[in-house]
Amino acid sequence: MPYLKKCPPVPEPIDCRILTAALDLFVENGYHNVSIHEVQKRAQVSIGSIYNHFGGKEGVAQALYKHILNEMDELVDAVIAAHASPWQQCAAIISELFAHTETHRNIIAFVFHAKHTEFISQEPLACNSAPFTKMRHIVLQGIECGDFVALDPWVVTSSVFGGAIRMIQLRLDGMIERPLPEYEAMLLQTIRAGVIRTA
Repeated sequence: MPYLKKCPPVPEPIDCRILTAALDLFVENGYHNVSIHEVQKRAQVSIGSIYNHFGGKEGVAQALYKHILNEMDELVDAVIAAHASPWQQCAAIISELFAHTETHRNIIAFVFHAKHTEFISQEPLACNSAPFTKMRHIVLQGIECGDFVALDPWVVTSSVFGGAIRMIQLRLDGMIERPLPEYEAMLLQTIRAGVIRTA
């Protein structure tokens, strides 16, 4: 199972193996270029197991989407619990995303690279899902308490997280060759200069 923080159970249950195989194949080849038989072969399960657990390829994609957004949601919740101020929370989320881009590439690629609307029509857009809504709420709290500049929340949220997300995409595309944590301090300094309210 593609987890960000937890270790998969051993032995890995069949549904977990299917989702892990699907994640890797969807990221490597694109959803439309992957057959259910390729997922079956990679997961080393029967076709019947896939249909019994998920009902087909779209069901696999929907379950994977929900699972990975839940992983992101748990990451954001953990950061909120561990850090007091909106700026600390934003910086910690960026730090976590940069680190996980290096260690859990396919999970991050699925979140930030996949065009989910092409194959998951029933689910809300990723930007409207719980983790991203919470990230916007952190920024809104920062504006309301006077820590961040008093601009439109979409502008401030884009200023805080937009550059980090773009750097993640460039790293996934191979344009940025060095590990993202090497850029973290510089990026956070740039973000601070743009959004932190000065007296």
